Amino acid sequence: MAGKYEVDMLNGPLFGKIVRYALPLIAAGILQLLFNTADMVVVGRYAGANALGAVGATASLINLLINVFMGLSVGANVAIAHYFGAGRHKELSKALHTSITLSLVCGAALLLIGQIVCGPMLKLMGTPGDILPLSVSYMKIYFLGMPVMLLYNFGAAILRAVGDTKRPLYYLFTAGVINIILNLIFVIGFNMNVRGVAWATIISQAVSAALIVKCLIKNSGPCRLELKKLCLDKAMVARIARVGLPAGFQGAVFSISNVLIQSSVNSFGAVAVAGNTATCSLEGFVYNSMNSFHQTSLSFTGQNTGAKKMGRVQKVLWMCGLCVTVTGLVMGLTGLHFGRQLLSIYTDDNAVIEYGLRRMSIIFPTYFLCGLMEVVVGSLRGMGFSVMPMTVSLLGACGFRILWIMTVFAADHTPEILYASYPISWFITALVHLICLLTVARRKYRTVNP
Repeated sequence: MAGKYEVDMLNGPLFGKIVRYALPLIAAGILQLLFNTADMVVVGRYAGANALGAVGATASLINLLINVFMGLSVGANVAIAHYFGAGRHKELSKALHTSITLSLVCGAALLLIGQIVCGPMLKLMGTPGDILPLSVSYMKIYFLGMPVMLLYNFGAAILRAVGDTKRPLYYLFTAGVINIILNLIFVIGFNMNVRGVAWATIISQAVSAALIVKCLIKNSGPCRLELKKLCLDKAMVARIARVGLPAGFQGAVFSISNVLIQSSVNSFGAVAVAGNTATCSLEGFVYNSMNSFHQTSLSFTGQNTGAKKMGRVQKVLWMCGLCVTVTGLVMGLTGLHFGRQLLSIYTDDNAVIEYGLRRMSIIFPTYFLCGLMEVVVGSLRGMGFSVMPMTVSLLGACGFRILWIMTVFAADHTPEILYASYPISWFITALVHLICLLTVARRKYRTVNP
């Protein structure tokens, strides 16, 4: 029987429960983006285009460095969903305590890595010299917050695995308000520039992490955190890593291709970087809304796979696919229609806005393809398959985009040609993922129902 915060994924009609589960995820994703959006709006308005470009120039590198570790939270989600669906509460508790410990260890490792590599990597990416010092300063401070960032994300993954998407939303709302207030105080009041937005982000993330730890400690169900039980159980780490490491590597693969694209954007100068940054921030609202159905697919598939209800697994895939397509098309086309007005929130520089619109015209109408790709990947991971989507993404996303940059973009060096690599790679990768999913699902269904 599900608690008042949890959605029962194993019984009854699916569509309403999928929507009920996904809506708090959409709201949480938007709130999390407000961290970055508040950073960019405050910096762009009160510290100038160079500061805005400096924050944006770090995004792809930050994602590259954290994605492998963040992928482990996917492994934690799948393990806990399987154990919860199967009613194996002893193993669930062990997975929970291992996951929380793992988040702190990985966060500490990322803190050190970020301090060491950010300067050399940003130079290697060709970050324009007029924004490089600001980018390095922002990134070094940002990475001080890695332990609390990972702690929140692992904790949220644990709650999502058992059907609770409401409380992570409440905690993010609290942290989001704090982040916006601190941005205004640090940047406008204390004139701290990019350093101010970095510290505001860290403090707000620490608040959300503290709230989610308190929630897990007070939980009366199987997902109760007891600090004395924190450990790194070798067998459980291996189970989490089997799904989590390929998932993280897949995220890193996408980030590598994005780093290459960011390096190509850098070749057009600081104004292009600022326009690209503002548009990427807007894209984040569409992506995170669509990604909620990836997370829904992951958790629903995980629990029903654990309970051996493969018929429901197939229904989850098609329902999440329909929801993500509608969400991507509606938000993408609406965003494109109001593109100039939305970009003017970030900056009043017309040249920056024009560059942003050039990216928006390519990405926004086709973004639903990315959502479909993510939903299929969520189903594969929820069933316990993670190496397969990683391999497909390695070839379909990273490999294709590298080839595109080296050939098509090299022959026609324009922003439009560069950005076209996104929708083409999404379509190819989504199609191959779907073929793989249908193949493995048929085999798994025969195993469960001989």
